Amino acid sequence: MKRIFVLSSLVAGYFLNAQSIGNSPYGAYGIGDVKYDNTVDINSMGGISTAYIWDFNNNFNFRNPAANTNLELTTLKVEGTNENNYFKSNVNDISSTKHSTYLSNIAIAFPISSKIKFGMGFQPYSSKTYNILTTSQRTDNVSEESITEAHHFHGEGTISTIQAAFSYQLSPELALGLRSNFYFGKLFDIEEVGFTGAELTSGYSNSYRVQSFNFTLGTTYQKKLANDKKLTLGATYTFGNVGTLKTTYTNSTYFYTVGETKSYETIIEQKKTYDKKFMPQEASFGLGYGKDTKWFLGTQVDYKQGETLNYLGQELAYQDAYRYSLGGWYLPNFNNFRSYFARVIYRYGAYYEKGAINLKDKSIDKFAVTAGVTLPFQKSSINRMNSIDLGIEIGKRGTLENNLIRQNFINLRVGINFADKWFNKRLYN
Repeated sequence: MKRIFVLSSLVAGYFLNAQSIGNSPYGAYGIGDVKYDNTVDINSMGGISTAYIWDFNNNFNFRNPAANTNLELTTLKVEGTNENNYFKSNVNDISSTKHSTYLSNIAIAFPISSKIKFGMGFQPYSSKTYNILTTSQRTDNVSEESITEAHHFHGEGTISTIQAAFSYQLSPELALGLRSNFYFGKLFDIEEVGFTGAELTSGYSNSYRVQSFNFTLGTTYQKKLANDKKLTLGATYTFGNVGTLKTTYTNSTYFYTVGETKSYETIIEQKKTYDKKFMPQEASFGLGYGKDTKWFLGTQVDYKQGETLNYLGQELAYQDAYRYSLGGWYLPNFNNFRSYFARVIYRYGAYYEKGAINLKDKSIDKFAVTAGVTLPFQKSSINRMNSIDLGIEIGKRGTLENNLIRQNFINLRVGINFADKWFNKRLYN
């Protein structure tokens, strides 16, 4: 575990490649920095989704595939995310600023019948992009000269997911849903060790190849109350792993000749492992209360089971993770065509996440507040509500204690939602 502790505590020379996914140093561990798979509107409400049934007919909820009672239109969403991270460490009072912009969601959904709804989507699931250089001084036992020992950590890659979801309305109050999740991609980590005056480099690398399925089962129950009020309950459970995480670990020595070209590589140890339990089981429960087409407030608890993964030849244990979310939306008056801002949907939320990574007896936790708006197109009607979604997320992750890294972040999200009736049967020729 020595290399893992060195990576977490020594951050001199830390830098990341701009304009790529995965700007957190904690993404160096395991399968990378896992993205919370949701859309701009859900993220703007702190991530509440399990008991979130959209009042209008133009949105599909992938997080809980059962929560799509009101979908009546074909919807197409395209969304992007801009991450802005600000890192700080007490080690030599080092700070760094990194940014990335990427496509975060493409989805299409439509009703098959009044009871059956279907959606497909693509999202990045996890990623890593990091370069870390650490140095230390020690005295040679023979010559008694001072030697600089350098450790260079580098990682990159992305795991993406394609989702397909069905929703079935059992009764006016109760619905069930099933989502299949296909994960695919490659990740790579390497630690290189060198010494003053030595041309030979020692390398410890992991290459990951992911191809896996799992499934998410969801349910919702919504009770209509007096005065257009409603109470919503929701739950989801993600289970099963069909597929593998293939890990190739290589311990070798080599020389660098021109640029980054390796020469005279000698393989000291190489082994392959196949892990079927790298995608954790997950569960969530949500509760919501609101008034039709006016306002909504919800809360949610998410659970993710800890797993053990191979990292540079050693086991890295993830602990159980929990996320607590609170959020909602408010719509002044959608039928007020004299005031555009009365038709804007305002979203708000916050969440706290007890992280899966624990370093030096410190849990790498996360907290953020969120906000956003849904801006309907000028000629949009309640039956064909095309819109632009804007969201912002401000928060922090990690800690300065025990020479760890504190990550402050401001994430901006934008999405366009097109909605219309695409598959209606023609009544007249």
